Amino acid sequence: MTPRRITPGLAGAPTDVDVVVIGLGVTGAGVALDAASRGLTVLAVDAHDLAFGTSRFSSKLVHGGLRYLASGQVAIAHESAVERGILMETTAPHLTRPLPSLIPLAPGVSRPMGLLARAGFLGGDLLRRAARTSADTLPRPRRLTAAEARRLAPPLRTDGLRGGLLGWDGQLEDDARLVTTIARTAAERGAAVHTHARVLSATGTAVELRDELTGAPLSVTCRTVVNAAGVWAGDLVDDVRLRPSRGTHLVLRAEALPKLSVAVFAPIPGETNRFVLVLPQPDGQFYVGLTDEPVDGPVPDVAEPTEVEIGFLLDVVSASFSRQLRRSDVVGAFAGLRPLLDGGEGSTADLSRKHAVLTSRTGVVTIVGGKLTTYRRMAEDAVDAAVASAGLAAGPCVTATLPLLGAAPREALAEEAARAGSPGAARLVRRYGADAGLALTAAVEASGWSEAELLAPIAPGHPTIPTVWAELFFGITHEGAADVADLLDRRTRVGLVPADRAVALPAAERALEACMNPRSTGDS
Repeated sequence: MTPRRITPGLAGAPTDVDVVVIGLGVTGAGVALDAASRGLTVLAVDAHDLAFGTSRFSSKLVHGGLRYLASGQVAIAHESAVERGILMETTAPHLTRPLPSLIPLAPGVSRPMGLLARAGFLGGDLLRRAARTSADTLPRPRRLTAAEARRLAPPLRTDGLRGGLLGWDGQLEDDARLVTTIARTAAERGAAVHTHARVLSATGTAVELRDELTGAPLSVTCRTVVNAAGVWAGDLVDDVRLRPSRGTHLVLRAEALPKLSVAVFAPIPGETNRFVLVLPQPDGQFYVGLTDEPVDGPVPDVAEPTEVEIGFLLDVVSASFSRQLRRSDVVGAFAGLRPLLDGGEGSTADLSRKHAVLTSRTGVVTIVGGKLTTYRRMAEDAVDAAVASAGLAAGPCVTATLPLLGAAPREALAEEAARAGSPGAARLVRRYGADAGLALTAAVEASGWSEAELLAPIAPGHPTIPTVWAELFFGITHEGAADVADLLDRRTRVGLVPADRAVALPAAERALEACMNPRSTGDS
């Protein structure tokens, strides 16, 4: 059976469905999958692209709720731990991995603060066990000697280092790849998934759309509408009040912190349970984040980090390492906006991350708040509310036991990657799991190129750009990429480093052209 594909624009979109889903970030894609897997007919749309907004600007972590536990939000912490376990062991083992995380017990961490952090790690392990996540997936935390901490994190500042605390959490291959995979799985289950399709107006039973590629309008009737537009949810429904906050991350090259292979929690001066995280990434980069700054005024399409935030992150992290990080070490920066419910006065850092489902006067069901890790539970709650509100006949939620496309045991995929005949083939296994073969076969069919050509890097001579040609072609043929921005900024993440993006731009343009004019043989 030919896999169903994600479609840019509104060509072929249905005009009468059970559910219209607005927004294709992680929550909207999750709602589309949940509804389709219950047997409902679904049209899911986004004005821009998959993972266009906040979902691609996370820390790329699958959180177990440690921070929420520290602030006394036990129910949210437990929910996070449960959903982390589902992602890592059932739905997306191919897109997740265990991440060792180190809190160095340095002079900036007082002994009472160290005891509090240790208690937090132990509490997090209790949550893991309560969520029935295996210790093989996430090992138990432990105390390290100073020598052990230095071996795990050679760049650490060593003066006054009295040891460390080692814990484990989940890490994503990439947040935008998770969203894309959820959307592909929703399409495979029968959902019509259309990007570059803007909602002009919506009630609980009707939606007016515009194809952003052609300008053509489309009217759709439905039984219910789920608004999963994130920070833009209030633009569609008047009685939704959000108070967005901006979370900024920096991108560093591997040489900025050589031989560091674990995440490091750098304490924020004057705070007892807040840290700046240094997060190693699969392609050798580091992400450093994050901030929590209130955002006033109109919500931008893409948030921009400020120099003040960049300087703050560099200063906090540098205090934990032997080398002072400089502005020149920052090769990229990105910011996401959290769709927090307005809780009145006070810092956005203190607003609850609990999600909420709201139903408007016209019957639109809005899902807001929450976080990436708990997207599946958010989607379940939103669909439950929509089904009840519209009186739909639907099956039960099955997404807790429904693997995403490409899912396979982590150990089996590691063995497959080790057997791969080239770095490019191993990379496809890492990013697509059991669908690596499909990605390569689809790229051959779309381009007419040989497998060897498609497994080659798109920018030879630039080791910081390991993306291979097959990723671009599969992004176009099966994942709805319509332009170079879709390819470089979301299907791959080359665009996180502007200098790399400029180098990769001709390859993205060539792939788009090749899909329109495939050749029957190789010779690229």
